[in-house]
Amino acid sequence: PCPLCCPQLEGLCSFLQLSTCPEHLLVRFCGWLLALTPDLSYTSATVLAEQLFLRRVLSLTQPPSRHLMAALASFCSKYSQPFCRVLVAAVLREPGEGSEQTKLVCELVEECLEPDSVRLVLSQVLELPLSEKLLPVVQAVLGRQVRGSLLCPPGFLASFSPAGARTGSPSLLVALFQEVLPPELFDLLVLTLCRQAPAFATSLNYAKLVTAVLTMYQSQVS
Repeated sequence: PCPLCCPQLEGLCSFLQLSTCPEHLLVRFCGWLLALTPDLSYTSATVLAEQLFLRRVLSLTQPPSRHLMAALASFCSKYSQPFCRVLVAAVLREPGEGSEQTKLVCELVEECLEPDSVRLVLSQVLELPLSEKLLPVVQAVLGRQVRGSLLCPPGFLASFSPAGARTGSPSLLVALFQEVLPPELFDLLVLTLCRQAPAFATSLNYAKLVTAVLTMYQSQVS
């Protein structure tokens, strides 16, 4: 059959009330999406990410339910790039603190997104004026366990202390993070942190972030 165009797909989502359906049904729907053959196009996945999740996530005032987290993880397992383009971008640009939304993005970065999408999230953050709201997201990227050919067990990166970094750990950490932070993105991060330093003179989160960068990338920061 011919693929649906965006207005048709949006109309179908509205007809099915996907933006407001019970969350346990959302999990089942996302499981059905993953089983579709062929895969959804990028455009269709973007429309569905918006219709399924945007309203739910932006309206969060408490931690997401296990059903919502399961649906998010399921969708991100196959369509993380469209998801980041729509939902993560909206969360990052949303005015105000948005603590639950920020925590959710951090959890997705740490647990669900693949390395290319982690890079996309960081690039989206660095396109915006740095704020207290965005600092935890950058911290989540730095604390991310690399997936792929360089796998490490849970808690592995956290086991490195500054003292351990002085005895040769930096080179190992740089290797582990190479897939997540390519040199050009790392350079942009450092440049952003340097330029924004005066605005965060009293920020504990900023101090922690800079310490993490210096600890993990001692050999690359001059």
